[in-house]
Amino acid sequence: MAKIRTNVIVEGLSGKLGNQVIFRHLRDGRTVVCAKQDFSRRVFSTGQKSHQERFREAAAYAREASVSQRIYAQMASGTTRNAYNLALGDWFHPPVIHGIQRQEGKVLIQASDDVQVAGLRVMIVDEGGAALEQGEAVHLRGDWWEYGVSSPTCQVPGSKYRVIAEARDLPGNVTRREEGV
Repeated sequence: MAKIRTNVIVEGLSGKLGNQVIFRHLRDGRTVVCAKQDFSRRVFSTGQKSHQERFREAAAYAREASVSQRIYAQMASGTTRNAYNLALGDWFHPPVIHGIQRQEGKVLIQASDDVQVAGLRVMIVDEGGAALEQGEAVHLRGDWWEYGVSSPTCQVPGSKYRVIAEARDLPGNVTRREEGV
């Protein structure tokens, strides 16, 4: 693959020449020249077909979200990526819950995503798995979220309960983490 920076003959050229050479014009002004690939004898495995279907779903999300979600355009400005690329990548990467800290009267959760954690739901359950309370956490700053515990059972020092946190991102990916007892 050859990269051409400034050349009067191929500047801005894109497409294929004959059935052998492909010219691609990149967003940063470079022109890339490469040989045409031959996929005529390719047979896809079940895993590859499954991934292609997931990619179709991601592309459908990215087409819509790159226009409707302003954060993708904001993050793309000044880079070689565009809003569509960021939305596509975001679809494939669920949020990550780094940790849950129980404190008196509140629960702190650290969660991040490659674009944005859209929301964080917290459920507090007793030893038997019965829900004591649940609700949405409030975003503090950075990756930190806070949930105010209102159940009297959870306010007692040394009480045994579990905290279940579910973080959501813009495409709807959900990550769940449990901590406690």
